[in-house]
Amino acid sequence: MKHVFIFLFLLLCVRGHGYVDAVSLSVMEGDSVTLYTDVETIQQEEIRWYFNDIRIAQVSGDLSYICTDVQCNNGTERFRDRLKLDNQTGSLTITNITNTDSGEYKLQINRSSDSLLQLFNVSVYYAPERQKMKTVKEGHSVTLDPGVVKKTNYLMKWVFNDVRIAEISGDFSFICTDVQCLYADVRFKGRLKLNHMSGSLTITNTRTTDSGLYYLLIISSRFSIKKSFIVNVTGYVDAVSVSVMEGDSVTLYTDVETIKQEEIRWYFNDIRIAQITEDLSFICTDVQCKYSDERFRDRLKLDHQTGSLTIRNITNTDSGLYHKQVISISNINDGIFSVAVYDVPAAERDEIKRKSIKEGESVTLDPGETKSPNDVMTWYFNDILIAEIPGDQSKICTDDQCDERFRDRLKLDHQTGSLTITNITNTDSGIYHLQINSSRISIIKSFSVTVPNSGLSSAAVAGIVVLCVGVAAVVAAGVIYYRKRQAGQHNNVTDMVMQFSSQMEKDPNDDSCQ
Repeated sequence: MKHVFIFLFLLLCVRGHGYVDAVSLSVMEGDSVTLYTDVETIQQEEIRWYFNDIRIAQVSGDLSYICTDVQCNNGTERFRDRLKLDNQTGSLTITNITNTDSGEYKLQINRSSDSLLQLFNVSVYYAPERQKMKTVKEGHSVTLDPGVVKKTNYLMKWVFNDVRIAEISGDFSFICTDVQCLYADVRFKGRLKLNHMSGSLTITNTRTTDSGLYYLLIISSRFSIKKSFIVNVTGYVDAVSVSVMEGDSVTLYTDVETIKQEEIRWYFNDIRIAQITEDLSFICTDVQCKYSDERFRDRLKLDHQTGSLTIRNITNTDSGLYHKQVISISNINDGIFSVAVYDVPAAERDEIKRKSIKEGESVTLDPGETKSPNDVMTWYFNDILIAEIPGDQSKICTDDQCDERFRDRLKLDHQTGSLTITNITNTDSGIYHLQINSSRISIIKSFSVTVPNSGLSSAAVAGIVVLCVGVAAVVAAGVIYYRKRQAGQHNNVTDMVMQFSSQMEKDPNDDSCQ
């Protein structure tokens, strides 16, 4: 009887604390996950989120206090700008999830009358890059597989260029593809096949206009998962593929030396984003071109002499197919560039591209590339050439062969192009650019190096000593004048100055005023 009473007491305690059954979910690296609170609008509630018992997010009922990650706990930077807190519902989103984010997430909802606790067990598994990035020849089929088995009450929705193209409701009562989905267009025209059990999407008889970013949203009552896939459909013999990091600048060449009789047009996912006529009477980029959107927002630059297109500060939403048209009187020359932008969290990107190093130490600027044959890699410091590896490596220069600033303190990796600066000084602080040139594209990567000044230079120390001596001499002269007036005696000024000088000479290394 005693044991039964204890069991009932503990059961009441647990229920009084408001525990709800734990929710388990498994996601792929790179996915985005949203954990719901079931709160429609925060009013009297305080929402707190914990990861492995460490507070990672909080929002008060009156929104007077909101924090995520390091704002909640100083010194914990696990998520590094990858947490988003919905200020209306308190739901938590983890973007670009990694395997180190696997663990127990605890939701605590505090009300004036009670509190509710909800557990989410999140496991993250490794995803091969080929699973999320698909390259296929025009006319072939491609399948986008989320790697999950659809569960009852899961809503699965496929989106391409922000338009819904396929959907399966939780109870299978509604299934649509392409034009069957409200507001969808006729882009695919019966070329989509949807697997009702896994939610995988197959695109048959692919076209170059199918290239771009596809999203799959998996929505349940307690959480949602967002998976992204990049599809590149190449239909030209001279297709060029390039992979770059967020924040890089990329130039796509036209192979035109000087525009004379040609008109050049650039398209991204079948939308015109740049154009220049042969007489320069019409030039447009991005929103200046009719029917274009604001995707690039002043990040496009068109070379008026060659028509080459530069995308600055590139982002993962810029991944896709870039179509070049060089139109002349006699023919149209098409070219295709398949650009894949790999996502790197802001904090990790800063760690790669922003270096702070102490004087005397070494620093390596690593572009994260493997040099391809015929690529020319050129390093610049404050726009001055300091190192270069030509395509055939017949001539490699560093430092005094290019510029004498570093004097044998540069080391260049001929395979990756990474640059190491040894015995660094504060004069090495500045912006370093790496330009990777091929016949069809150019990539520019930027690195910021900061070398804090470790102390005063010898010239500054010598200046301080001179200043101290000067001040002391003035003081000594004042004392002499004062004594002469008080005592009325004729003291030997020279002797007193010599006495002061001998006191200063006792410690010639002392650079402070006594």
